[in-house]
Amino acid sequence: METSDTIIIGAGAAGLMAAYKLSEAGKKVIVLEARNRTGGRIHTISHESFFKHAELGAEFIHGDLPVTLNLLKEANIAYSPAGGEMVRYAKGQFVEDEALIPNWDILLKKLDDLERDVSIDEFLQTHFGGDEFTVIRDGVIKYVSGYDTADPKKASSFALRNEWNNEDDDAQRRIDDGYCSMINYLADKCKGLGNVIYLSSVVNRVDWKHAEVKVTTTAGEVYQAKKVIIAIPLGVLQADKKDKGAVEFHPPIKQQLQAINNMGFGAIIKFLLEFKYAFWESGDTKKLAGKRLTDMAFLISDEKIPTWWTQQPKNSALLTGWLGGPPAEAKKDNTTEELLQQALQSLSNIFKIDVEELKANLIASNIINWTTEPFTRGSYSYDTVASAEARKLLDAGVDDTIFFAGEYLYDGPAMGTVEAALTSGQNVAQKLLNL
Repeated sequence: METSDTIIIGAGAAGLMAAYKLSEAGKKVIVLEARNRTGGRIHTISHESFFKHAELGAEFIHGDLPVTLNLLKEANIAYSPAGGEMVRYAKGQFVEDEALIPNWDILLKKLDDLERDVSIDEFLQTHFGGDEFTVIRDGVIKYVSGYDTADPKKASSFALRNEWNNEDDDAQRRIDDGYCSMINYLADKCKGLGNVIYLSSVVNRVDWKHAEVKVTTTAGEVYQAKKVIIAIPLGVLQADKKDKGAVEFHPPIKQQLQAINNMGFGAIIKFLLEFKYAFWESGDTKKLAGKRLTDMAFLISDEKIPTWWTQQPKNSALLTGWLGGPPAEAKKDNTTEELLQQALQSLSNIFKIDVEELKANLIASNIINWTTEPFTRGSYSYDTVASAEARKLLDAGVDDTIFFAGEYLYDGPAMGTVEAALTSGQNVAQKLLNL
């Protein structure tokens, strides 16, 4: 039986950040990861002739985020601005100078005046329930589902208000060699300091009492430590105990599991489509849109796969599609071929190009349905009305023995991001060191 000071279950951004900080402080750490790779929902892929540093998971640095940017600086990892034009396609045509959500200022003012937290759906029905507000309601519902991958019937109005009042659309960045370069830095640092990361180690049981933990994997391997950090996605913690990847605690931690189930975890399907050439920059598209789309960064539509983005300002023929929230949940059982067909049909409808022509131009595709991936089971967290209280309980840990880390424990405007995961990992490591 292998022993250490701390066992960390999960080698995503939160788990590896915690491992790095504990390793720096001279602690002995064992990291157990269910997948055959590190990174969790960070997954950069590259091939010789296509998908150069393409991101199947997290992709952007959303704003001036201190923990992320300081870590990249420490690791000497380069990053670049990601920006360009937002293009809209609605009701069968490209539209100019039309706000994504009309009367946004009025909406924010009503949110700022809100004194009791309710779901964003209830807020809209209360304050924007009339027929004259249909466009506003539809716009907010689509935005919450798409960007936050949240269920509007559960998503907290207070949390969305905080997020929307702190958005910085002008500070979007990408890591030049992909997010996995940061993950590799953390993993290498941990191993360089004498600690170990075991891949393909699926934990299914945690036996514990004060200052003593025994962790068992599906392969029957047993590890022992004084403390354990649970750094697996919220979706896996919410899974039924019979599901693949689920972890059972003995004795049970009923209060903590109830808190976990009170929090929100979204659904997502991401599409990577690489073409021979960037057809959206063609002269034919110029005729449709009234201008060349050479600077197009994001494309928002009302198609089945509604959101697309390019690699702007980098010259690339890679187009990324995004389907989040309840619409992604509804399609989670679709086959990859069905999803690809829907993606190509969406692009066909927008750009008036036959699906077969798009297929002939397609070099490679990679569609990842994170919602059905057993060691993720969704996208990222969003706050429900109950999340604030749940977070307090989970942050306190269990008897100074079981601790939690993950982006769902972050309390701030950058919720659901890598910054949130890194911050949580850093915080829980400091908590253990303080003990």
